[in-house]
Amino acid sequence: QVESTRLSRLIQEIVDLSRLQVADTLHEPQLVDVGAVVVEAVDRVRVAAEARDIALGAAVEDGLRVFGDASLLVTAVGNLVTNAVNYSDAETRVGVGARRVGDTVEITVTDQGQGIPTAEQERIFERFYRVDAARSRATGGTGLGLAIVKHICANHGGDVVVWSQEGAGSTFTMRLPAAADRPLATQIDGEP
Repeated sequence: QVESTRLSRLIQEIVDLSRLQVADTLHEPQLVDVGAVVVEAVDRVRVAAEARDIALGAAVEDGLRVFGDASLLVTAVGNLVTNAVNYSDAETRVGVGARRVGDTVEITVTDQGQGIPTAEQERIFERFYRVDAARSRATGGTGLGLAIVKHICANHGGDVVVWSQEGAGSTFTMRLPAAADRPLATQIDGEP
C-alpha cells in the first residue's frame, strides 16, 4: 500500500513537471495574495508536522502580491515545507516567511534539519536527484519536488535558491517579481 501510494505520487509529479516544462504554462496570470498561498501551503503540511512533533510557524508581510497561478504557488511552497518537515528531526521548528525586497517578493522556508552538503547543493533541483536516497524512500519522496519548485518559480519569472550548512539546517528562498502596488495612473492634463 505504501509503495502504491508512492507510485501514484510519482506519476502525478511527473505529469505536473511535464506540464510545467511546456512553454506558456501560465495562460492568464491572476493577482495572487502571497499570504493566502503561505497559509494554505502550511495548512497542508501541518498534520504531518504535528505527527513528527515539529513546530510550524509563518510570518508574512501584509499586502504581498504577485501575478501568477495561486495553486501552483501553493504547490511550490508546500513542496518546500514538506521537505523541511521530512528532513528535520522531532522537536525542531520549520519557519515560513514572506517579505518584499525591492521589486521582489521572497518566500523563505527555513528548517533546523541535517543540512545539505555544499557539493550537493547545485544538484538538488535536478529531477530525481536525492541527497539521502534512504531517507527519501522512508518519507515517500520521489525526487521531483524541488524540480517542480524550480519550474514553478521560472514560470512566474523568478527563481529559487538554497542556503544550507551541514548540521545547521537549510533555507530555501523563492524570489518572484512583486505585483505593482497600484495600477499605473493615466496622465491627465500633464499631471503624473
